[in-house]
Amino acid sequence: MKTASPQRSSKRSGFTLLEITVVIAVLLSLTMILFLGARAWKNGADRTGCILNMRTVQTSVRSYQNMYGYTAGGMPYAEGGTQDIAVHMHAKGYISDQQFAAIQGSETCDGGGTYERTHPDVFPPVGQLYINCSLSATENHTMEAGLEW
Repeated sequence: MKTASPQRSSKRSGFTLLEITVVIAVLLSLTMILFLGARAWKNGADRTGCILNMRTVQTSVRSYQNMYGYTAGGMPYAEGGTQDIAVHMHAKGYISDQQFAAIQGSETCDGGGTYERTHPDVFPPVGQLYINCSLSATENHTMEAGLEW
């Protein structure tokens, strides 16, 4: 008598190498999109932080200019042996220590650029900023044109 051998199934359970490769490729693609989106978000946040710093300093400069009756394009009176507007504003509490350090060039913007000012002792004319970011040309760290600053 012959004994019955167990039947073998031709269907195997599990994934093939091709299926696993496709799943891994899809996961890698989704991860890459996630990292690119996070990088773009960080660059946008850095740009916004830089512009807000420049805006705060510009508002402080205009407030100081208006409070003490200086004209745009004019120079402040010498106080403490200097006519540097940033030194005057810092001494009188118009700007914080961090903003003062940024104006002096020892503090960088959020994107890694440095703040620059062309004339530290002259109030800028209307439409020009007191400080600019070194990344304004490459990373668009600049305020909108046409604002009456």
